[in-house]
Amino acid sequence: MGLVPKCLLQLEGSSLIHRQIDAFRSAGVTQVVVVLGHYANAIETALQGLDVRVVRNPHPEEGQASSLRMGLAAWPEKDAISMDAYCIGLADQPLVGPPEITDLMLAHWHRPEGCEFTQPIVEGLPGNPVMFSDSVRHDLLAASGESGGRQWQQAHPDKVHRWATPNAHYRMDLDSPEDIRAFTLRTGRELLWSPAPKVD
Repeated sequence: MGLVPKCLLQLEGSSLIHRQIDAFRSAGVTQVVVVLGHYANAIETALQGLDVRVVRNPHPEEGQASSLRMGLAAWPEKDAISMDAYCIGLADQPLVGPPEITDLMLAHWHRPEGCEFTQPIVEGLPGNPVMFSDSVRHDLLAASGESGGRQWQQAHPDKVHRWATPNAHYRMDLDSPEDIRAFTLRTGRELLWSPAPKVD
């Protein structure tokens, strides 16, 4: 994204990471962990004053699975056991708001018996965020390398609730300047680098 942190893109005056945190809070998520890797200083500065726990991944080049494990390990076990479920979101999904988080939570609470992992499926394709139970958290924390949520699903297909939804917001994320232009063409809404982020 041009050597700048895409989660600091502004939509209607608020950064994408602020919008994501607000979406979780508004949907009733009580504890929020933000895992930072590249551009950690710039992003953490933008998070000042928010009631979130910030964790830094010193080796983000090891991939998303390492950041996932760091986020899941952010609380001592005695605190983690009180959690009902875990929702893992991305900070570059501009259209995931409180309705999307709430609908995902409802889908997880009403998942088929025996399922421990809920993922939205839009026109046959996987979306984000996802939700899973404490037993999945334990499995993911015990994993290593690039073994994350996708690999867990592949190993336990009978425990995955593939929740079909027509909501394309779960599929939209931003990985390139072309994605930003496509977002504006599709929605008529602008994503701006304002104020310009300071990176190191």
